[in-house]
Amino acid sequence: MHEYCNATRVTRGVADAFVPSGVSTSAMDLFASSAKKRQVGQPLAERMRPRSLDEVVGQKHLVGPGRILSNLAPGRALPSLILWGPPGSGKTTLARLLGEALKAELTSLSAVDAGVKDVREAVAKAAERRDQFGARTLLFIDEIHRFSKTQQDALLPHVEAGTVTLIGATTENPSFGVVAALMSRTRVVRLEPLSDVELGGLAQRAVRDRERGLGPLDVTLDPEVTAQLVAAAAGDARRLYSVLEVAADLARRAAGDAPAAAITAEHVAEAAQGRNLLYDKAGDEHYGVVSVFIKSMRGSDPDAAVYWMTRMIEAGEDPRFVLRRMVIFAAEDVGNADPQALGIAVAALQAVELVGLPEGVLPMTQAVTYLALAPKSNAALTAYSAARKLVNERGTLPVPARYRPGATALDRSMGHGQGYKYPHEFAGHYVPEDYLPDEIVDEKIYQPTESGFEAELTRRLAAIEARKRSR
Repeated sequence: MHEYCNATRVTRGVADAFVPSGVSTSAMDLFASSAKKRQVGQPLAERMRPRSLDEVVGQKHLVGPGRILSNLAPGRALPSLILWGPPGSGKTTLARLLGEALKAELTSLSAVDAGVKDVREAVAKAAERRDQFGARTLLFIDEIHRFSKTQQDALLPHVEAGTVTLIGATTENPSFGVVAALMSRTRVVRLEPLSDVELGGLAQRAVRDRERGLGPLDVTLDPEVTAQLVAAAAGDARRLYSVLEVAADLARRAAGDAPAAAITAEHVAEAAQGRNLLYDKAGDEHYGVVSVFIKSMRGSDPDAAVYWMTRMIEAGEDPRFVLRRMVIFAAEDVGNADPQALGIAVAALQAVELVGLPEGVLPMTQAVTYLALAPKSNAALTAYSAARKLVNERGTLPVPARYRPGATALDRSMGHGQGYKYPHEFAGHYVPEDYLPDEIVDEKIYQPTESGFEAELTRRLAAIEARKRSR
């Protein structure tokens, strides 16, 4: 349907209120007829879109009884919204249905190709509708996180003044992609991926539906193949419909003149051509998977660590990115509890650079499982943090004169190098000395734990401290 209304365009949500003068009822009928003709060539995903909020599957936390988007009616107030959810969860559909339920004009922009000029034009038309007809405008911006700060700032005064009600859609965490000023003027609502049961229901409904779905093809879909189809969709209703439509066409052609055609596992596999893993290398899902990968290793769970590593690799992530995280983890979360961990992580990085993929997944898996099961210590991180705090708080404290090089006569005349004791000249290659600046000589920075090899380092440090105290 057309997504905005002016002197010559009428949308379904506002047809009764804004039929222009000179447009006859028969013209309206022709408009509806042409819409039906267009539906014939539409993809299944478009034809099966819900026609009302009651038809929406899933998202009961938003459209269920008593929820924020339930019981909408013309004239009801609706706050500006950011719809945050994975692909195929219904963000665009929900925006369309909100416009229809509220009898409001829906103007759509895509942040991929719209600029500040497009925003200003949309707002100007919204202001004209409001002033001439008292009509509300919902401004739907798909992938709003791709708008620049300048484009988002251009929206602010109009959202604040109520000229438009903003409905932004994003697959990314809006905290990272939407400016704070705009976030404060909207309400973020999270859309969840559809469950397997919900996706299976959508597939069965599409197969039976003779008006909008695949009913005229007389195809069947048994529970086992439905499960395979749902797995290929990975929570994405749009992908579910795309795979189902191709699979149904393959089944119908294979059946020829037979009255019914069964969609088989082979048809689904051919239509799916592998599974599209939800993983945006620069987006929210990327950071989510990386985060749980690191937490799995930190939590000593090799099964989960290998699973999340595999998710990244199979989705096309650069293995060097994963390996860099492993090298950092070996120092940050294992450290001297197992001094071999860092060497193993670096060796895995070198091995992958040498052999590449797919064989490189083997040294990666070896390293991940080792890191997950290694004893853990973050003493390296806490030591650096403590030292950094001292440096920032105390500034450039002077180096004690006895530890400065006494290479020249001038140096020696200033006491540089005087009184320094060379440890190798003493028993055990150690002499009790304090090497920190005199002002912070009693500070304790590195504090090893009792985990793994660090327990031995703790004993060594305690022995050194005892000898210092006995000076």
